[in-house]
Amino acid sequence: MDLLAKIRTLPTKPGCYLYKNAEGEVIYVGKAKNLRARVRSYFLAASQANAKTGSLMREAVDIDYIQVANEHEALALENNLIKQRKPRFNILLRDDKTYPYIKLTLGDRYPKVFVTRRLKKDGSAYFGPYFPGNLAYRLVDLIHRSFLIPSCKVDLSRYHSRACLQYYIKRCLGPCVEGFTTPEAYREAVRDVQLFLDGKESELEGRLRERMAEAAAAEQYELAARMRDQLITVQQLQEKQRIASTENEDADVFGFHFEKEMLAVNLFHMRSGKIVDKRDFFWEDLPDFSFLTEDPEESDEMEDIEALGPDGVPEAAAEAAIERPAFSPSAFFSALLKQMYLDQPYVPKHIYVPVDFPDRVALASLLSERTGHKIELAAPQRGDKRSLVDLVCQNAKQAYDQRFRTLQPTNKAIAEALQDALSLEEPPRRIECFDISHIQGAETVASMVVWEDGAMKKSDYRKFKVKTVTGVDDFASMREIVHRRYSRLLEEKKELPSLILIDGGLGQLHAAYTALEQLGLTLQPLASIAKREEIVYVYGQEDEPVVLDRRSPVLHLIQKIRDESHRFAITYHRKRREMRDRDSELLAIPGVGPRTRQRLLEHFGSLRGIKQAGPDALSAVVSPATAEKIRNYFQAENEAAVDTALRVIQ
Repeated sequence: MDLLAKIRTLPTKPGCYLYKNAEGEVIYVGKAKNLRARVRSYFLAASQANAKTGSLMREAVDIDYIQVANEHEALALENNLIKQRKPRFNILLRDDKTYPYIKLTLGDRYPKVFVTRRLKKDGSAYFGPYFPGNLAYRLVDLIHRSFLIPSCKVDLSRYHSRACLQYYIKRCLGPCVEGFTTPEAYREAVRDVQLFLDGKESELEGRLRERMAEAAAAEQYELAARMRDQLITVQQLQEKQRIASTENEDADVFGFHFEKEMLAVNLFHMRSGKIVDKRDFFWEDLPDFSFLTEDPEESDEMEDIEALGPDGVPEAAAEAAIERPAFSPSAFFSALLKQMYLDQPYVPKHIYVPVDFPDRVALASLLSERTGHKIELAAPQRGDKRSLVDLVCQNAKQAYDQRFRTLQPTNKAIAEALQDALSLEEPPRRIECFDISHIQGAETVASMVVWEDGAMKKSDYRKFKVKTVTGVDDFASMREIVHRRYSRLLEEKKELPSLILIDGGLGQLHAAYTALEQLGLTLQPLASIAKREEIVYVYGQEDEPVVLDRRSPVLHLIQKIRDESHRFAITYHRKRREMRDRDSELLAIPGVGPRTRQRLLEHFGSLRGIKQAGPDALSAVVSPATAEKIRNYFQAENEAAVDTALRVIQ
């Protein structure tokens, strides 16, 4: 059945339609109140004059559809299909790590608590989002101190021989070692954390008071004191929340700047009437047709479809379809907001955008239905709200200039962006990066370079000669070096870096963590960057590698640190190899001992200088007989090299 014949069979009900190309790939997903009317409209001359539609119809050879009950279901289905299929003609949200959540791994034997930016259906409980981003980390730290539930990467499915440092500083119940806690006590603590994160302070307060009284009655005064401290923490948070609830409500405010086929979008998060966080989104490789014009309006009138040309485009519109489309902010925000909010468990009561769009009311209604409270989705035209939107647009213009006009962002901005990209607890102040260098396992060395407060700190660079590894084993070498470095820092009681960066992939990353785990440093932030793919792996989130945009200042910083560690390692390796070569080669010459070798190197500076020296120059340092032996040795070496080259050529 050809495309036109298939269109005539479409129902007149709400649903989603999927255009496919000759390879069967979905290239566009759209929604409609009336599927047949919407899809037929793509073939009208007026629609074909639209550059996006013309380009789409030249590639589309088939269409599929999914019928639903109403427009709300069509909106939700369209969002899911776009995220699953990633069609080339739809807008795709490039950054889905916008919101920080707290994750409680309820599916584990001993649940842990983490900060994450990815929501998964893995049996865990997710709480949030939290603004600003460091609020989630502060709450997790509070959970460590008050409820003793860990965030470490230790495997708690089995017992270990000893606990890490977190247990001994009373920030963990110690489920990793048998006998330190009981499953019942741990479950009680997890239940308290759930109530705490759910905001059920009254219920939690009652549980804590009851358990505090029981502990005091049993003369378990240390446990009772801990319950008392938890109770004080909960009461203090309750008081803060009462104060915040008297302020203005939450809102998200959008602004944008578009220029030269590149787009910057800013999102301000307002919580309790205050701007607590800001997000930047960028699109720089927009295809000619991607979301730049609105879809044709739906019509119940069944107009005649014009004769199609050889490319499936009405002949009268074929030339117009080649023109480059203009940017349509309304179509863009319609697509963006669906992808941003439809899958989120939390949506603020107010969302302000700079332009109106056709399905704004339907989207607001669907979000209200899903969240259980009314959502205001508005495009203010005047007053304080419009002024706020204009302010966000000004910030979007500044973000555009920094990103696309190659303005250098501040060190603070880069550090904050790195914190966000790698989900670090705070902006990194010091980064230590390691690399291994060798040739087929010979002269294996390692380097450590340091980035601190926005610049490379060469005075803190370190070189390591690998001592316990023979042959080619980069993983064992990395374990040795990382263990040596941080065992020494612990002995000297020096501050640990904000981030340890490893030059390598997952193997090197896990090797480094093994060394840190042996030292009890299970909470130390650790990441690696793979050389070829330029993908960043954060330990504990290996299944969610960080793929940074090639223009990203964060990627440039990580590459700069990685390249410096590689350069430093290579330089040290070459020096070690030269020392080995000159030691072995000179001592192989009859009549040349350690003292003679030392005199020759001091006089000529290098092995190459000795090889190039004439008989008179050599005789000025050693006896004529020894000089003759040295000349004969290197001459024979050169002749052997020439013979080898000739045999290879033949």
